[in-house]
Amino acid sequence: MSVARPSVNSVEPTEQLLQPTLFDIEPAEVLPLVQPHGRHVVVERESAPFVSLNAAAPRSAGAQNAVIEESAAQASPARSSVAVLEAPAGPTWAHRLAVFDLETTGIDVETSRIVTANVSIIDHLGDTRSRFDWIANPGIPIPPQASAVHGVSTERAVAEGRAAADVVAEIVDALTAALDEGLSIVIYNAPYDLTLLDREARRYGITPLREPIPVVDPLVIDKALDRYRKGKRTLEAAALHYEVELLDAHDAGADAIAAGRVAQALALTFEAELDITQAQLHHSQVVWAREQADSFQDYMRRTKDPTFTARAGWPVA
Repeated sequence: MSVARPSVNSVEPTEQLLQPTLFDIEPAEVLPLVQPHGRHVVVERESAPFVSLNAAAPRSAGAQNAVIEESAAQASPARSSVAVLEAPAGPTWAHRLAVFDLETTGIDVETSRIVTANVSIIDHLGDTRSRFDWIANPGIPIPPQASAVHGVSTERAVAEGRAAADVVAEIVDALTAALDEGLSIVIYNAPYDLTLLDREARRYGITPLREPIPVVDPLVIDKALDRYRKGKRTLEAAALHYEVELLDAHDAGADAIAAGRVAQALALTFEAELDITQAQLHHSQVVWAREQADSFQDYMRRTKDPTFTARAGWPVA
């Protein structure tokens, strides 16, 4: 998810805060192969067969493409035999996923700005098949508290970041391409990232992302299907619980890809409940998110603030 993650440290497991807190903010993973300037890399891992990406690339000429492919004719017999044996397990929607995460200047979706972002595609093994990374000059100072979490200072954003409007437009294009390809978009705490992206697009006069369907939000699914598990529900906690590697938390690339792998782990763990269509899963999450918000609001009004109102709306508030 995002520069800001929801504060999910509440006392009651079903009453988790949907709005993020500053201490759950997260930055963009920059693997050695990828530089954080909107450059696109399609990576073929030796552990899995190559899956071609048919989605259109973002509009900006600044996004440089580097494609690493191995044709079927060049594939080794051993590798080919492995590819035949690797039949995807679990629900079909989890076999190929788009993943998305933002790191930003703060926790308020109405006023915060994008600093770093990632949109990637992962296959059924969780391997990265395509990725875009961005670093933007947000046009406002980055608070020290946010920089301390995601590692990007105002000085670095000014020196290395691209124009925010260009970055926002490219993110919208990348997500649109994923939706056009028929992929679900995995976003941990989707209302934060999608609402902030919507406000940024409107701020710069960019056509916002169309209604994002289907979205997969591991936070909502985890809370709905493992309701009484104690402890935090941050991405880091979920990755640990579902045995997903997250080496660079609070990095947009690391977080986006880890969220996708957590979604795939959920699909296998709760296959009986989640072996449904993309549309059915999306609409189930709408209901679950509403129930979770209502539960948290009731808890807050009973214990702390009688006037508390939880932010409503999923996947966009």
